[in-house]
Amino acid sequence: MRRHLARGIDALLEATVALSFSRIGYRVRRRLYRWSPLDSYRLEGRVALVTGASSGIGLATAQQLARCGATVVLLGRDPDRTERARARIVAASGHEDVATLIADMADIEAVRRAAAEFRTRFSRLDVLVHNAGALTPAYTLTADGVEVTAAAQVVGPFLMTGLLLDLLVRSAPSRVITVSSGGMYAVPLFVDALISGRGPGEEAYSGPKQYARVKRAQVALNELWAERLRRREVTFHSMHPGWVDTPGLTEALPRFCRLIDPIVRTPAQGADTVVWLAADDGDPLSSSGRFWLDRRPRATHRLRTRRRETPEERRRLWDFCMTHSGWTGDLDGVVEVARAVRRATSSSARGSEV
Repeated sequence: MRRHLARGIDALLEATVALSFSRIGYRVRRRLYRWSPLDSYRLEGRVALVTGASSGIGLATAQQLARCGATVVLLGRDPDRTERARARIVAASGHEDVATLIADMADIEAVRRAAAEFRTRFSRLDVLVHNAGALTPAYTLTADGVEVTAAAQVVGPFLMTGLLLDLLVRSAPSRVITVSSGGMYAVPLFVDALISGRGPGEEAYSGPKQYARVKRAQVALNELWAERLRRREVTFHSMHPGWVDTPGLTEALPRFCRLIDPIVRTPAQGADTVVWLAADDGDPLSSSGRFWLDRRPRATHRLRTRRRETPEERRRLWDFCMTHSGWTGDLDGVVEVARAVRRATSSSARGSEV
């Protein structure tokens, strides 16, 4: 009876949108479902890589993962800000196993260098959190010819996932988590806009609209990764954190932020589901490709956005990412080699114990 009541109240919150995305939705759901406290999870021996970790949700995520005992690697664009974040996490958590990597996720070569450096320093990867990203007010192309918002939040993460996929498989069960946005509900998938910055009928670039399109692409791409890796040694999840008080949101949408200020979530509240997806061995390991808010799977479409998301457009998205990232890895080949390495390592470890 209580479970049905909780689901009913949750559904009412979800229907309101504003209450659902606010701190009210977070607090009500935490009580309704009697969430396990994040500090109860123990992650010693696991390695987590968090992009966009110098502030906001990324910083809160990394800090909580450190509290849980994981080895945490912060990836940021600015060396000074990233180092300050590392020092802040160590001071707050009392956990010193926190490292840094420097890369702009919109720069393909920088992503390649960061992935290569990660591989030289770490032999496993249990959690990869794609959080880096900002709303860009003016239309800008990268050196690779991709609109910068799409490059940083779609192409760069796709490449990072591909370059580290074998480590994720070898560390199975592992997770890849993409921090999206509820703003993606407002737009359909439109691959051409990932370069042009303009949707059908739009005459000018709009930063908020492009951000929403990119977030829609992230959710679709999360589903595509899950479809292609069906054995679930690596589970893929996208989520949206609700309306969160972050520097990026305040700078990009100051008027909207003033409007929602009384009900906005803290970064720690926004990061809660990210950490839960990274740490819990229940639902996050028994499903893949879902879209989450407040520890519950949510619909990925509202209104008419599903009509545009055809199988052909989804294939175009995958092809777009391969073309512009330069990663054309044979998924089956990468996975089989990684499985063989994992089996050999496990056999060697058992042999040394005898």
